[in-house]
Amino acid sequence: MSNKYKFNSSKFKYEVLKAYKNENYTLIELCSKYGIADVTLYDWAEKHEKYGLKGLEGSRTLKSYSKDLKQVAVEDYISGEHSQREVIRKYEISSTSVLRKWIKQYNGHRELKDTTKGRTSSMTKGRKTTWKERIEIVQDALANGKDYQ
Repeated sequence: MSNKYKFNSSKFKYEVLKAYKNENYTLIELCSKYGIADVTLYDWAEKHEKYGLKGLEGSRTLKSYSKDLKQVAVEDYISGEHSQREVIRKYEISSTSVLRKWIKQYNGHRELKDTTKGRTSSMTKGRKTTWKERIEIVQDALANGKDYQ
């Protein structure tokens, strides 16, 4: 079993946390033995403390966030008063990687939008088009201020 699947097991996470809490290993030894980062272990411990065994289960759904929450969370972090981990705890954001993505969008002067349940794709299955038709479509879209996707 690869680590990716093992890490998703709440049983595995609980066993690692038990070993950590029983002080059978130092933090470095434990992380080395199981091939995990210390922040991962801290994250598991925090979720277990807050939600019990349910907190160790992997999420099967995408969490949605409002535009306002994203904006406030990013501004809290950028203010320098809070670390990324503090911000994700405060606003119950699923991970620091989600927050970092928002920060990157914000710093790139792109609009933060509401997250919708499920993903939508701008690509739809359609008929085959020739190279010439594609160029005409893009030129028409650009000339008329339309989104050519």
